[in-house]
Amino acid sequence: MRSLISTLLVALSLAVPALAESGLVRTQGKSFVAPDGKVLHIKGISLGNWLMPEGYMFKFEVAKAPHQIYGAFEQLLGTERARAFWTDYRDRYIAEDDIRFIRSVGFNTVRIPLHWNLFMTADGTMTGPGWALLDRVLGWVRAAGLYAIVDLHAAPGGQTGINHDDGPGYPLMFYVPRHRDLTVALWAAIAKRYAGNPAILGYDILNEPIAPYHDVATLNPRLEPFYRQVTEAIRAVDPGRIVILAGGQWSSSFDMFGPPFADNLAYTYHSFWASTNRDSIQRHLNFSNRYNVPLFLGETGELTDEWNARFRTLHETHGIGWSFWTYKNLDTPSTVVSIPRPDGWNDIVAFADGRTATKPPDALIDRAMAQYLDGMRLPNATVRWSYLASLGLKAAP
Repeated sequence: MRSLISTLLVALSLAVPALAESGLVRTQGKSFVAPDGKVLHIKGISLGNWLMPEGYMFKFEVAKAPHQIYGAFEQLLGTERARAFWTDYRDRYIAEDDIRFIRSVGFNTVRIPLHWNLFMTADGTMTGPGWALLDRVLGWVRAAGLYAIVDLHAAPGGQTGINHDDGPGYPLMFYVPRHRDLTVALWAAIAKRYAGNPAILGYDILNEPIAPYHDVATLNPRLEPFYRQVTEAIRAVDPGRIVILAGGQWSSSFDMFGPPFADNLAYTYHSFWASTNRDSIQRHLNFSNRYNVPLFLGETGELTDEWNARFRTLHETHGIGWSFWTYKNLDTPSTVVSIPRPDGWNDIVAFADGRTATKPPDALIDRAMAQYLDGMRLPNATVRWSYLASLGLKAAP
C-alpha cells in the first residue's frame, strides 16, 4: 500500500505545475491574510450533519455514529428508499440559498466536515458522491464571496475514538499503516482537485484527534509526524495552501507540538462551555506567542446566546478567528437554523435507538421523513436571529 501511495504522490506532483501563492489566503505571523493583503478575521460557521451525520442532530441517543444512523434509516425505509432519502437529504440540507444566507448575515467562512467514505472506497479508489457535492458547494461559496475550510471529520479507521469519527471506538488510524496511507491519499486527491482554488481558505486535516481516555502517551507523539506527512502530500500539488493542525485530546491541547515544521501553518482548537475569561485560552495564547503562529477556534457554541457573545468577544479581543458549531440542526435554539421537529419523530427516535422493537407504521414514517426533508429547506426552517446577534452578526430584520 505504501508503494501505491508513493507512486500516487509522485504522479500528482508531476501532473500539477508549481502554483503561485497569489489569490490565496495565507498566514503571516499570528494572522490570516486575505489576497488583498488585509488581515482576515475569520467569522465562520460549520456545515455539520450534512456530509458527516451525527446522531444527536437527529435526536438519537444510541444510534450516534454515521454507520448506525444509516443502518437505522435502512431499517425504517428499506435499502432503496433509504438510498433515495440520503440523496434528497444531501441535496436539501445545504443548498445554494443556505450559502447565500450565510454570507448575507455576516459570516465570511464556512467549515465543511467530511466523511472519508463519501470520497473513496476502502481499497483507495477516489470515487463517491461527495466529490460532486463538494464541487457544488465550493462553487456556491466562491460565488457568494465566502471562504471554505475543508475538514476531515471522519478519517479511515477513526482518528478520535468516539462515535463522530465513525470508527470502531478507538483511533485506529494511528495504529494501522493502511488507514494512515488512505488518509494521506485522500488529502492528496483533495489537494490536487482543488489546487489553487481561491474559495478554499485551508485544509483542516483531522477533527478532534486522539480522545483523552486513550493511550495518549503512545498516540500523541504520532500526531505531528502524521501532519507533516499529510502536509508534504498536499504541498506537492497545492503549494500555497494553508494547512490547519488540530491539537490532540479533542483539539484541546498543543502540548505534543514543537516549532512549525513548514510555513503557512495554522493551529486550531475546539472549546465548548468553557470559562469566558482569558484563563480558558491562555495555554493556546502561549503557544501562539511562542511560535508566532495563527490560532483558529474551529468549533464552539451549543450553549446560550449570552455565553456565545462573551466567548466570541474573548477571542476577538485576542485576534483569534472562530467557527461556531453548527449552522443547521433539528429543533434547537443553539444554532443558526432550526429544523421543525416532524410529527411522530419521537417514534422514529425510539425505534432507531432500539428502545422499541416495533417499527412505526409506514404512514407515520413516510409523513415524518417528508416533513423532515421539507423542513430542512431554509424557507421552511426557523432562523434563530438572537443566535446571530450573539455572534455580532445581523440581527432580526
